[in-house]
Amino acid sequence: MSKYQQMMDRKSIIMKNALKLDYDKFELEGIGFDYEMMMSDSGYSLDDVIKIQESFSVGKTPLIELKHLSSFARKYAKEGYGARIFIKDEAQNISGSFKARRAAMAIHQAKKLGYKGVIAATSGNYGAAVAALAAKVGLKCIIVQECFDSKGIGQPEIIEKARACEAYGAEVIQLSVGPELFYEFLRLLEETKYFNASLYSPYGIMGIETLGAEIATECLEKYGKYPEVVICTNAGGGNLTGTARGLLKSGANKTKIIAASVDLTGLHMASDHDFNRKSFTTGHTGFGIPFTTFPDRSDVPRSAGRPLRYLDEYVLVNQGSVFYITEALAILEGMERGPAGNTALAAAFSIAKTMKKDEIIVVQETEYTGAGKHMNAQISFAKDQGIKILFGNPLDEIPGKNIIFPKTGKDLIHKTLDLMDLRQSYLKRYKDMTLSKHDYEYLALELKTDIKHIKIWMEDINETTK
Repeated sequence: MSKYQQMMDRKSIIMKNALKLDYDKFELEGIGFDYEMMMSDSGYSLDDVIKIQESFSVGKTPLIELKHLSSFARKYAKEGYGARIFIKDEAQNISGSFKARRAAMAIHQAKKLGYKGVIAATSGNYGAAVAALAAKVGLKCIIVQECFDSKGIGQPEIIEKARACEAYGAEVIQLSVGPELFYEFLRLLEETKYFNASLYSPYGIMGIETLGAEIATECLEKYGKYPEVVICTNAGGGNLTGTARGLLKSGANKTKIIAASVDLTGLHMASDHDFNRKSFTTGHTGFGIPFTTFPDRSDVPRSAGRPLRYLDEYVLVNQGSVFYITEALAILEGMERGPAGNTALAAAFSIAKTMKKDEIIVVQETEYTGAGKHMNAQISFAKDQGIKILFGNPLDEIPGKNIIFPKTGKDLIHKTLDLMDLRQSYLKRYKDMTLSKHDYEYLALELKTDIKHIKIWMEDINETTK
């Protein structure tokens, strides 16, 4: 048996020891597990999380109305339309992104349980957040990062994030794209006995609940109502899940939750060839779709990020539109921010044109930008990889071959995914299984629907696979 297989055979016990969280007690008979019990078993209330984050100087970021960008959208909307666009400026958190909210809970828990250090497998803002807050409390930190293709070429955004992690004192282990990331992550957890600062633990999700709660509370206090729409950049699903849970806990149960991802259809995230043919390292369909339809593919036995439980709509924007809105935000609002939050902002700009003028749409996060994360660096890198830069219809963009900028704000448009297709994709792993009443009840909660529809979809799946 290979070392890799031996490691995979031990992964459950390694992950359990690295979190000291017994996932087995949340498992139900059949396919389900008690999600709410898993979330509440941590013992932290929303007020507890707020206090913990305050101790790390995290949270309570400003909610800013983008008046000029809203006016720009109204130029292309019919009379009486063009919603008020707001943005939650999470770039003002320590480490420069909303990921500091998740990291605060992970670091607090690691310190509480007596771990000497933390490990996170991430090439994104979360690594910088974990490194920064670990430094704040004197914990050692290791960040494992997919960084290069087989030629040793790394994207400028990923290199920038590695630099940020190292600036906070973390050890950064950089790997080429492929299956060795998870193996190396498990090996380090086993050897160091450090805490698994997973994005997908209950602690990581409840850290985002405060973000949703702040949006709901501030909108109600300042504008006399909850927002009509909150839009979240979606990758692994934790951002949307935590934000939605916070909104619901604060009474915003009629607010529409929209996921937004960059459309990288056709590019495989584990492909050495495709790795550097994309200009976005997160918030894209390469993560967003797989984690939506199979959330438990993560680094914990059961992911606390369950986007299909909460989302009402899933939209895609192209790479060129995100670059376009990045420049518009800087020019019209004097805010230079990175690509992750601007993915949702591009979608919000398009959607706002279809909403009434007095309605509110909130983009729930921004991120810091820097030399490697800046759009100029990303576009230059794309050109070096042979990607053509064009102006035209964003929906004609072919990921890995070109990047198409909209000519005007009128041309910045999104496309909507069919949630039924996503739900059926989720259900395919249960084809030809005999499901119990409890299984159907669990699936109805997972997919934000009813048992009747689950049964119809399962019949369709079983029929088409005969």
